Amino acid sequence: MNTHAPQTPPNRTDGALEGITVIELCGARGHFMGKLMGDMGARVIKIEPMGGVSERQIGPFIDDEPHPDRSLFFWSHNTSKESLEINIETSEGQRVINLLATTADVILEDFAPGYLPSLGLGYRDLSKHNERLVMTSLTAFGQDGPYKDYKSPDIVALAMGGIMHSCGYDDLPGSPPIRPSGDHGNKIASHYGLIGTLAALFNRDFSGRGQYIDASAHEACNSTTEHALPTYLYNGATVFRQTGRHHAAAPTAKTLCKTSDGKYLIVFQLFNNLYSWRALVGWMADAGMAEDLEEEKYKDMARGGSRGMRMATDTTDLDHAMEVVRRFIAAHTSDEIYRGAQNLKFPWGQVRSPEENLDDPHFSEDRQMFSEISHPELGDGVSFKYVGRPYRFTESPWDAFRPPLVGEHTRSILIEDLGYSTSDLETLISKNVIS
Repeated sequence: MNTHAPQTPPNRTDGALEGITVIELCGARGHFMGKLMGDMGARVIKIEPMGGVSERQIGPFIDDEPHPDRSLFFWSHNTSKESLEINIETSEGQRVINLLATTADVILEDFAPGYLPSLGLGYRDLSKHNERLVMTSLTAFGQDGPYKDYKSPDIVALAMGGIMHSCGYDDLPGSPPIRPSGDHGNKIASHYGLIGTLAALFNRDFSGRGQYIDASAHEACNSTTEHALPTYLYNGATVFRQTGRHHAAAPTAKTLCKTSDGKYLIVFQLFNNLYSWRALVGWMADAGMAEDLEEEKYKDMARGGSRGMRMATDTTDLDHAMEVVRRFIAAHTSDEIYRGAQNLKFPWGQVRSPEENLDDPHFSEDRQMFSEISHPELGDGVSFKYVGRPYRFTESPWDAFRPPLVGEHTRSILIEDLGYSTSDLETLISKNVIS
């Protein structure tokens, strides 16, 4: 139990989930669900084992100082929560969870199937005295079936779910599939788990009863393989990996183009229609780099549109046109091409690193995508920039506050919410129920 004076959560009265109380028993797979609900106004009580969840040990750490309260990985996934540090494998710890569940709206958990029920903390146990309770279990493969006890971190979810099969290169013969950047499997699983949770809360408004949601990371990832699954189911074709572009059952034009400042753009839809083709060639001609693209045969290709390009068996002219465009792009900076193409209504985009978006005024100023969150435990006036809300509410503002220290709210939750006395807390400490 942290001895630092606990942060008092702000008095939020107009969040989208204001009035909803969430008990979260999640690690890396599911903690993003609780963060999103907390940032939308729900009160989220994070149940942590003695010493804090293991995710607090994942770096990097602020000032490179390893400490459970300084993990940037933990910070980014646990804003807007309170921390209750308790041993749930003791009878007293289980009693605390049962008491909290009697007035909670939602319980989020990502333990292995059967673990919480073995402690008397399954949905049947916790909903006995609260028929409005919604409980979401986010596991690797679901609560039943032959895979239910298989182990699966984020990378396995991406591999088994089919996403990794579609990510890689077609210009390196024999190259293997690659994973997207870290934690995408967990993020996908958390989003689907959250969707199910919110749908159950919505249903409760009509039925008056909560329900149990069995969410699977494997099924969530498999649902997001774009058209790989429907292509196989409906056309009997298997997609293959293509460098820097969508997977497909047939080869498509290479879309990555390098610019004069060493960056890359995604470039496609050259022959979408005649109007857009003329606009593109006119732009290139003004720079003296249209070469032979003003010839009539290219206008005929544009008249056929993108569907005609996909059905063409001879791609010689298309490949040549793309090479001319590639040379034009290589003679200009990334920003020149990006802005110019967008001005002509071409949906081209820069390949940016995440941190490059920090300096884009569209995100940082106009959209206010990033939030400055105060960390008074590190000193007066200390704050850090966090990724902010992924969507806007016109009437229910997004309002995040800093992640909790280990056990920061243990004492206040037990005393103020559950009516424990100071002597009760001393007894729990002596029994190793709280620290």
